[in-house]
Amino acid sequence: MNDRNHNSKKPPAPPAAERREPLPGRNPKPPADDPAARARLDAIMASPSYRIAIEDGDFLESPAARGARLQLDFLKAEDGLRNAGIDRCVVVFGSTRLCEPAQAKRRAEAARRALEIVQESAQESAQESAQGKRAAEFALKAAENVLALSRYYDVARDFGRLASLTDPGGAGKMRIMTGGGPGIMEAANRGAFDAGGQSVGLNIHLPHEQYPNPYITPGLCFQFHYFAMRKMHFLQRAVALVAFPGGYGTFDELFEVLTLSQTRTTKPIPIVLVGEAFWRGAVNFDFLAEQGVIDPEDRELFWFAETGQEILDAIKRWERGKS
Repeated sequence: MNDRNHNSKKPPAPPAAERREPLPGRNPKPPADDPAARARLDAIMASPSYRIAIEDGDFLESPAARGARLQLDFLKAEDGLRNAGIDRCVVVFGSTRLCEPAQAKRRAEAARRALEIVQESAQESAQESAQGKRAAEFALKAAENVLALSRYYDVARDFGRLASLTDPGGAGKMRIMTGGGPGIMEAANRGAFDAGGQSVGLNIHLPHEQYPNPYITPGLCFQFHYFAMRKMHFLQRAVALVAFPGGYGTFDELFEVLTLSQTRTTKPIPIVLVGEAFWRGAVNFDFLAEQGVIDPEDRELFWFAETGQEILDAIKRWERGKS
């Protein structure tokens, strides 16, 4: 083809998927030109530096790629939630150990039998027997307390059902969002499931294997590498926070929201603490105010409830107050 034909105003045919003439580099350097070239080429291509970044697991797990991992941790859930139209969520926190009452009863009975076995055993030394008895007594006491608190599993389940059927502010039904685990989180997701509503679970990747609860809507359970990104997603769509009795994780999440509301870093949302006796025993808010480390008005950032209906009514009152 001469230049005149090449520069014709007639559009050429689309190029074929494969070139008629391969580009340089499609084939390795021939051994005839350099017998040692192939070995050197193999070493170059085997080096981690030659891997494509998104296929290089070692690089993606390295400190240098932490910024990219943070972005991906945020973006995957953000994309999934947006595509599903999830925009108004009630976030429910609570202990993974507060299981269904029937299961809690079985565990308490097992702890009681274990203590009886220790008391009846005469094979160990007196010191070892005393230590074993104290440990068994402590385990029984904890199991009995969990049994007493397990009523909140039913409360969380009832609230999940009620909230999934309600549009308190006229802006659309609320979705339940939890950490996706067992216990109270399972109960809230289960209530939404009972009502036929969607619910979200934000799991966290831990060193040991764990499973999400089976009541989260398929496609709305996300697993995070970073706690910070997970907590960011909890708050991004939260219209209320409901905290049931729980341990370190529950306290971490609750006090972060209290701090953000206290400092007005985020717009305050209703914060409901379920189980007044538990929370007053776990945290002496009046003492904190008396000591001057929080202001009296900071005790107004939350209130208490005992039933699913009380929780929902409190959120409704907040929504009416906004309007």
